Amino acid sequence: MIHVHHLEKSRSHRILWLLEVLELDYEIHVYQRDPKTQLAPDALKQIHPLGKSPVITDGELVIAESGAIIDYLIQHYGNGRLQPSADNTREWVDYRYWLHYAEGSLMPLLVMQLVFTKMPAQSPWLIKPVAKGIGDTVIQRFLSPQIKRHLSVIEAHLAKRGNFAGEWPSGADIQMSFPLQAIGGTQSLAAYPAMAEFVKRIDDDPAWQRVVERAGPLTMPGG
Repeated sequence: MIHVHHLEKSRSHRILWLLEVLELDYEIHVYQRDPKTQLAPDALKQIHPLGKSPVITDGELVIAESGAIIDYLIQHYGNGRLQPSADNTREWVDYRYWLHYAEGSLMPLLVMQLVFTKMPAQSPWLIKPVAKGIGDTVIQRFLSPQIKRHLSVIEAHLAKRGNFAGEWPSGADIQMSFPLQAIGGTQSLAAYPAMAEFVKRIDDDPAWQRVVERAGPLTMPGG
């Protein structure tokens, strides 16, 4: 039995989606964020020393990091599904690129945007105006242009082929699901129709619907 250590308002929904796609038995252990800090509880550190989610346990193995978990589950339980063959070099490269891009390039920008957006509300009242000015400047001059550039690249890729790599849903599609759902939850995707269609495709997927029934809808930190 695979155990998923699932933190509310976290990226672990996509691991549940993968398990549902693979039709594997699993058990969910739910952890609640601290209502003030929005941080994970110390109980998660008993599973993995960083106290982050998602984390899975499979027998004596403890596996953290979404990309590593996706790789492990597909390699051990996929039976050749959900990732392109290494013989198909173009597809294989696309698959690996998007699998690592989600957390390596896109998510850091989205997390920084969230931090700077929330910074004024979490600052002492005396410096709230200063904190807001700093946050607005960083978002407007650095983060927004960078994120817009990334979204244009993603939109162009999805407009051309509909998903990220391989057959739907590949491990890369599952890895990219969280950042695109996060973006769609905070802004309109009208300017990015291919991205909007990708997010809708997730919502319509029976495996994703089983995740929502079992773990509840995806919500975001701070939301």
